[in-house]
Amino acid sequence: MADKIKEWVVEDGLNRGDRLPGEAELMAQFGMAKGTIREAMRILEAQGLIKTRTGPGGGSFVHEVSKERARALLGNYFYFKNLTIADIYQLRSVLEPELAASLAGRLDEDALKALRANIAEFDTPATDAEEERARHIVSLRFHAMLAAQSSNPLLAFLIDFMACMLSDLTVYRRLFDPPNTELWQRGRDYQMRLLEALRDGDGAAARRIMSEHMSTAWWLMEMQEAEMERRFLPE
Repeated sequence: MADKIKEWVVEDGLNRGDRLPGEAELMAQFGMAKGTIREAMRILEAQGLIKTRTGPGGGSFVHEVSKERARALLGNYFYFKNLTIADIYQLRSVLEPELAASLAGRLDEDALKALRANIAEFDTPATDAEEERARHIVSLRFHAMLAAQSSNPLLAFLIDFMACMLSDLTVYRRLFDPPNTELWQRGRDYQMRLLEALRDGDGAAARRIMSEHMSTAWWLMEMQEAEMERRFLPE
């Protein structure tokens, strides 16, 4: 029943904030009992597709699922999948070079300035594990910021989601400890070179730099993961 209501919302061209018909009208429109309609509305609200308000002017309204909520729900699905660094970088290595190439010459000065400011947040190597953790997260934010510039919403979401998943893995598995100066130095260098290619509109260079960045980060992160596992092996 919930799927039927979703189809009707799409077919009727309803938008975010539009009020849905009352319970009695929905019962008549779909030929369903009150209990069925109420259950369908509960499901849609749990999915974040409708929002119910009480009081004067209340009712059920079409609601747009936020990126943060969608990311959290999808993250819950992968929570028990035991994702590895390789799983994430296998996709990043395919998608992010193409994203970089597509954005070459298309970023305005404000976007370039924001990306430069992001890199400036980790312009020195970490001195301890907590600083390293913070630098990992900031460095991955660079990729989420790039993704937000894409005109392809699916590509933007997937890259942003993977950056967040990798950030979570880094924290949960303490892959920031001990600090990895090579990962910091090479990652920062790739991002600075990438910015130049994006500014100059050189799509081929942007694709190549991002591809090298992904390969190097994949290798270094797997080494960090292996080191962490060795540290916890019984003697």
